[in-house]
Amino acid sequence: MEGDDVVMAAEESTEADIDGLKIRLKEMEDEAAALREMQAKVEKEMGSIQDPAAAATSQANREEVDSRSIFVGNVDYSCTPEEVQQHFQSCGTVNRVTIRSDKYGQPKGYAYVEFLEAEAVQEALLLNESELHGRQLKVTAKRTNIPGMKPYRPRRSNPFMQPRDPFMAPYYFAPYGYGKVPRLRMATRYSPYY
Repeated sequence: MEGDDVVMAAEESTEADIDGLKIRLKEMEDEAAALREMQAKVEKEMGSIQDPAAAATSQANREEVDSRSIFVGNVDYSCTPEEVQQHFQSCGTVNRVTIRSDKYGQPKGYAYVEFLEAEAVQEALLLNESELHGRQLKVTAKRTNIPGMKPYRPRRSNPFMQPRDPFMAPYYFAPYGYGKVPRLRMATRYSPYY
């Protein structure tokens, strides 16, 4: 009799484990379906961005937003977006204030202010050199970045890379410091008697 009870208890626990696994499998399938749905949605959005017509409208939208925005330099590091918004509230309705920060979360010292109407930008430019937290603000119209267009910065020339004599070849290795002549070393051989 006891053996039958043990077998029945083992069968019941096995059935309970199987039921639990079926429930977990169903939850995982539902979660996978939701993830596939989200992935399809993201791919659809990314595909529409890569579409040239959509990219052109996106660029036009960005230019329109930038025409309603200003750049504010020399912003105090302890300044909050609400204080910047209060400072420029007299110019027009402020839509958004963005204070840029570095990767550690520290403010970089400049901000962007987006207005609801484009006429407010001209009013905000009049607040150039006004004071906020004891610092003079530098207010300019925000420029639109053109993708792929970086400003040209010529490289600094290294005096050691230029031939001093037209018949002498330039050095093709970095010198050991500014103004030093590169050291030429002889190949050393092992000698136990030195």
